[in-house]
Amino acid sequence: MEPILRTVGTADWMTIILVTSLVFLVLAKRLFYTRFMNFIILPFNNKYIFMYNKKEKLVSWFHIFFTIFQTLNFALFVYLVRKVLIAPSTDEYPFMYPIILGCIVGFLVVKMVLQLSNGFIFGSNRTIGELIFKKLSYLNYSGLVMFIANLLMVYVVKNSIVIVYASILIILLINIIGWATVLRNHQKFITNYFFYFILYLCALEISPFIIIGSYLKL
Repeated sequence: MEPILRTVGTADWMTIILVTSLVFLVLAKRLFYTRFMNFIILPFNNKYIFMYNKKEKLVSWFHIFFTIFQTLNFALFVYLVRKVLIAPSTDEYPFMYPIILGCIVGFLVVKMVLQLSNGFIFGSNRTIGELIFKKLSYLNYSGLVMFIANLLMVYVVKNSIVIVYASILIILLINIIGWATVLRNHQKFITNYFFYFILYLCALEISPFIIIGSYLKL
């Protein structure tokens, strides 16, 4: 029998990230089962928003667990998408992942601080808190799609462009539903601060997609 050369894959570090994120997902479900079940149907039913928007908001362990879950998978998803679309043979090691993760965490923190600062300046802390909670809830829900896409791209259908585009489409659809909900529920507030809302929309909502798109083209 001739020896067969087997190349050791580079999925080990990705497995650690996926398992780590899964731990936070399991904690969220086990410790907050009822809230988790309401959260799962978020794009199809606003029950979760109505039940938890007025209490706890951002400062709750469920929200924190899901935000960590989403952030870990968001960074891995961007890494894998870039690997599939731009550099299928170059990004073989996880050097870029911590950079992507750091950029995402940094942006989310800066964005939240700016939003809360605007709320303080204009005396609308409560409304801004509700806006952040709703938008982040939908983004966290997108983390479930990213997690499934990451699993498929790491273990099942590597370098699948179909999975990439299908996942991006679903993620955008979920967040569009979230934005539609925000606009519908806060029409009066947005109308009163329409100019500042447009500035906010361009600076903190549209620009990140432009930046990520430009990064993927590098």
